[in-house]
Amino acid sequence: MLEDMTKTEAQELVAEVVATAVPVFHLLTRDDILAAKDLKHEDVAVPEWGGTVRVRGLKGVERDEFESSIVVTNPDGTTRVESKAMRARLCSLTVVGENDIRLFTADDVAALGQKSAAALERVFDVAMKLAGMSKDEVEKLGKDSEETPADDSSSDSHSS
Repeated sequence: MLEDMTKTEAQELVAEVVATAVPVFHLLTRDDILAAKDLKHEDVAVPEWGGTVRVRGLKGVERDEFESSIVVTNPDGTTRVESKAMRARLCSLTVVGENDIRLFTADDVAALGQKSAAALERVFDVAMKLAGMSKDEVEKLGKDSEETPADDSSSDSHSS
């Protein structure tokens, strides 16, 4: 196909590609980053609840909130993932209404945890995907620290 093009046609094609190409490297400014609409959402059918819910990706602070809510420090200083109500916690952070405002608060987690496990799992899976998290990452949260217990003492030795 390309070999059948005239030189002029090839030049026009190259010019069109160059004109419509997105720059590979664009150094973003502070305003560019803060103005970016970077939270994706996905509507998920939940027949158990009689309809569809909108799941939004986590904001950075929400991901931190979720991760800190599921990591528990053991008496020996190691950490582990506490999976109790984990699905309900993530769903409470990611299920939003049409106006993109969360439908649930932390106070709703226990009640949400009483809903269908299949429905929660379906919403949880989409929430994980939109947050860029994998189940392996979540499990690893508690395992990273198991090898090195938390140390409350300071080992910094500065000579004066």
